[in-house]
Amino acid sequence: MDHHGFISLVPVICVIILVFLTKRTMASLVTGSIVGAILLYGTEFSIAWVDAIYAVLGSGTWQWLFLVCGLFGALTGVLELSGSAFGFSEAAGKICKSKRQSLLFTWILGMVVFVDDWLNALAVSSAMRGVTDKFKVPRELLAYVVCATGAVVCCLIPFSTWGAFMAGQLEANGACAIGEGTATYIRTLPYIFYPICAQIVVPLYIIGVIPRFGSMKKAEKRALETGQTLPDSTYAIAQEKAVTAEQTSIKEKGKAINFIVPMIVLAIITIITAEILYGVFAALICCAIMYAPQKLMSRNEFLSSMMSGFKDMMGVIGIITGAFILREMNNALGLPAYVLGVVQDSMNPALLPVVVFITVSALTFAAGNFWGMAAIAWPVIAPIGFAMGADTLLVAGAIISGTCFGSNACFYGSEVSLTCQVSEISNQDYAKTALPIIAIPFVLACILYIVVGFAITN
Repeated sequence: MDHHGFISLVPVICVIILVFLTKRTMASLVTGSIVGAILLYGTEFSIAWVDAIYAVLGSGTWQWLFLVCGLFGALTGVLELSGSAFGFSEAAGKICKSKRQSLLFTWILGMVVFVDDWLNALAVSSAMRGVTDKFKVPRELLAYVVCATGAVVCCLIPFSTWGAFMAGQLEANGACAIGEGTATYIRTLPYIFYPICAQIVVPLYIIGVIPRFGSMKKAEKRALETGQTLPDSTYAIAQEKAVTAEQTSIKEKGKAINFIVPMIVLAIITIITAEILYGVFAALICCAIMYAPQKLMSRNEFLSSMMSGFKDMMGVIGIITGAFILREMNNALGLPAYVLGVVQDSMNPALLPVVVFITVSALTFAAGNFWGMAAIAWPVIAPIGFAMGADTLLVAGAIISGTCFGSNACFYGSEVSLTCQVSEISNQDYAKTALPIIAIPFVLACILYIVVGFAITN
């Protein structure tokens, strides 16, 4: 595989530095992609860069993401304006009597919504932000808990979109016989160390076994002392939206059932069709059918709330688009090939699992693309593992863990961006507060892969 050596890392490094200097995620991603184009094409970079934009916008994956993101936003807008989300929050608020209980309820709800990480981000964030606000939980902490039970739970339950994809990768790359992907994936579960550790860390952090520290501690102090659950970066905008919603919504008519039923329909249709886009369409139709007899919204209000919610997702779509363009430049520079080549040249059988975990984690974080990067890594890493006689399940667990970590940690990735949008915080706020906590299960997983790797090798 061709690559440009260490220089292939430059665009990603630029993005990470610019994000924290400028506080603008999308602009930083675009700048990083332009830097990649300059490195590749010199003075003729502009034409190549525009071609990359056309390639991204013309891809079926981007078009699918555009529709899913937009319609998720439309559904959120309908649920909010109808008062349904408020009704669910009120019902959940009667169950939760404290800050700790509200966060534990969020964690449990995240495990219940295991079908898809995007569905998790939408449903749990929308349902619980009103409850956690009541107990002065900063939105940054809510976003962390939601993300930490999104892809994590999907990885640990084989009957999810993540489980189906990874089972397919096991079959496609010779890790098991055709038709045995799911059974092999189930045997891999004990070795998917990052999701296991991440799922344990969440309640330990909530109940205080893991002490508060860093930016998250400051966010909790702000919420507790001032009552401001939103970070300063989004507080003013959210206040304006709240005033508008207060003037136009009919919260007093909100019922929990009007939130729960569309969410159940969304989950069921997604499971049956294996397509979350159909699930969102079905949920919107369900809302229309349920709300009309109750006179919760007029036809114009329903359509206006859909359009408003769709528009609110433009920021998320912009970030995802920027990440896709950056990925095009990374692939052209040979970033995956360079990193995987370095790993292959310095491989040790006992250390193979931890090296694979760290490498896949770094690649998925850098690319902002998780299944796509996993699809690139599998056919390279699997033959190395076979040749070295490494335990297939342990190596597979390391790949899956690395992909899951990227989904949790990449603050410009799709799952984090969607969670931040619904939680009404910026991606940078998530990075500052959540990444230090996410580092805990990452380190624990590294230790486990080292210990188990040596144990199996010896």
